[in-house]
Amino acid sequence: MGAQLSTLGHMVLFPVWFLYSLLMKLFQRSTPAITLESPDIKYPLRLIDREIISHDTRRFRFALPSPQHILGLPVGQHIYLSARIDGNLVVRPYTPISSDDDKGFVDLVIKVYFKDTHPKFPAGGKMSQYLESMQIGDTIEFRGPSGLLVYQGKGKFAIRPDKKSNPIIRTVKSVGMIAGGTGITPMLQVIRAIMKDPDDHTVCHLLFANQAGVQWRESRLTATSASRVQAIVLPQLPE
Repeated sequence: MGAQLSTLGHMVLFPVWFLYSLLMKLFQRSTPAITLESPDIKYPLRLIDREIISHDTRRFRFALPSPQHILGLPVGQHIYLSARIDGNLVVRPYTPISSDDDKGFVDLVIKVYFKDTHPKFPAGGKMSQYLESMQIGDTIEFRGPSGLLVYQGKGKFAIRPDKKSNPIIRTVKSVGMIAGGTGITPMLQVIRAIMKDPDDHTVCHLLFANQAGVQWRESRLTATSASRVQAIVLPQLPE
């Protein structure tokens, strides 16, 4: 009798355990791991690829902790890169061109300000030149999310007047954007979020100026949806 009860117990427990394991696997798949778990922690990420877009513009790809990780950056927010350069801590904000639809990596498009190319800034850009000097396999510290604006979809923006204030919700039918050079990256972040939702009818009006690399970015915009993105591309902003 005892052996029969033991066998019956195993027969009952096995399907329960199997169902539990299956549910856990499904849950894990539906909730990818987030890299930026806290805005107060710095996360070292490894450079795994670099693409030359123009003579002074680069795409840097950094690996996330695992192929299943996403960055965890709300639309409208940015990250900070920090590094010790010549003994000093240098921190700069950047907006990735990748999104949380991309797993395992984060992409940054950055203009490199080389020294002795601009009379007002003879030393060039500290962080951009540091990134240019990085070798594949080197790491740099990411921190975030940061920012006062989050796009929640369907024309809804959550905007905080300052870091300590609660967000104010604003719903709009169209968004005006003005960008120059790699300053297009925050705009692309919002545009892509709108474009991937067929039920989001928000219209984006973009005025974009850049002397180099325009074709690369213009193709990215054209590939989304001309009906909801009205873009004017200029070689430079009018004075």
